[in-house]
Amino acid sequence: MITNDATALRITHEVLYEVAKLAFSGELEEKRDELPFKMIPGPKAQFRCCIYKEREVIRQRIRLAEGKTPGNANNKNIVQVISSACEECPIARYVVTDNCQKCMGKACQQSCKFGAITMGRDRAYIDPSKCKECGKCSQACPYNAIADLMRPCKRSCPVDAISMEEETGIVKIDEKKCIQCGACIHSCPFGAIGARSFMVDIINLLRAGKRVVAMLAPATEGQFGPDITMSSWRTALKKLGFEDMVEVGLGGDLTAAAEAEEWAEAYKEGKKMTTSCCPAFVNMIKQHFPQLLENMSTTVSPMCAVSRMLKAKDPEIITVFIGPCIAKKSETLDLNIEGNADYALTFGEIRAMFRAKGVQLLPEPNDTQQASIFGKRFGNGGGVTAAVLECLKESGEDADGIKVMQCDGAAECRKALLLLKAGRLPADFIEGMACVGGCVGGPSRHKKEQEAKKDRDKLIGEADARQVHENLKLNVDLESFSMHRKH
Repeated sequence: MITNDATALRITHEVLYEVAKLAFSGELEEKRDELPFKMIPGPKAQFRCCIYKEREVIRQRIRLAEGKTPGNANNKNIVQVISSACEECPIARYVVTDNCQKCMGKACQQSCKFGAITMGRDRAYIDPSKCKECGKCSQACPYNAIADLMRPCKRSCPVDAISMEEETGIVKIDEKKCIQCGACIHSCPFGAIGARSFMVDIINLLRAGKRVVAMLAPATEGQFGPDITMSSWRTALKKLGFEDMVEVGLGGDLTAAAEAEEWAEAYKEGKKMTTSCCPAFVNMIKQHFPQLLENMSTTVSPMCAVSRMLKAKDPEIITVFIGPCIAKKSETLDLNIEGNADYALTFGEIRAMFRAKGVQLLPEPNDTQQASIFGKRFGNGGGVTAAVLECLKESGEDADGIKVMQCDGAAECRKALLLLKAGRLPADFIEGMACVGGCVGGPSRHKKEQEAKKDRDKLIGEADARQVHENLKLNVDLESFSMHRKH
């Protein structure tokens, strides 16, 4: 959806910045309640009907920034509804417009099986209490006079996890269906959906002098310009208090090598498999296609791979993933995956932390490389497939006949899983990426994929052409930890 959500983003980032600043100074508990009044001094409202509603929106966003739910409800979902910001968009999805000619054919009325359509004085009328939102009337009308007014948040959800409270019209998210992809967050033009943040917990760990290591997503390169390198990030993160930074592209190499072994074995057995590195895709399988769990790779994600590598050297290290992904936060909360990252931050959250401490990302030479080009490209759609096929070739396996369905976005992922479930998948493997374009198209990206492409290609193009297995021999003790969920 093309939109200008600058106002909603500004509010989100300002709340994160103010909370981060108070957390770093140790004054959050003392001054938390003053923030809504500081940010909305009044007397005139800035973006809502009144300053009282604006302050309530800020208050609920502060709770999100602290990792809490916006209201009093206690649920563990990462993606949350900010009820005070929800504008209770019209529940009636199908609405008759002025285009209606009240024609003699009455195609809309004839197509409705629920008796929801009657003829008024000037036009047809749809009774929302009877309408089942099947869309038959809209399809039947020869004048295109019936508009589909589905809420943008509901339209953006690939798994139908969003509905509305009948009495209030406020959006609600079904935890059992939500895959935490975050697609709905920026689809809402009122900024009424957000994600819980673990920023305050991480700031408290940094202030306490704990050994915290940042793990930077492969999708990062190119997001902040052609001169902001991995070295730029390492320097800035150390100024913030992190002990060090590791490229998660190295984890991409680890995941590709382990997954290649699984693919080779499955291909020989005629078994179809899916990737397992995208947490939203994994959530989709777990919650909507549990019968396909045996087809999902048991290899851990690149994030988990790097975390296990670091914790194998020092079990006391605290690992923090940084990237454009919302679903990574849900992965860190999955207690069934041992050794995974302790926390995950979005680009917006780490930028708020930088700003709170006066730290800037500054240009530095692009002279450090922890990942192969294949690991660096893990963040692009098709990048996982390319890396796994490369590993198969490096191992001497014949990969020429392998067919992979590369799913670009959650809708395509769902279609592929339906085909696999029905036994009609034409490919041997599925690469599942819940975000269009891959991780670079994640909901918390700094720039859109095409805007960052030129800078990304430049930075990655400066890396040497080392092979995946060659890179792993240089950087990793492969015997010190497991690459599989079940071990």
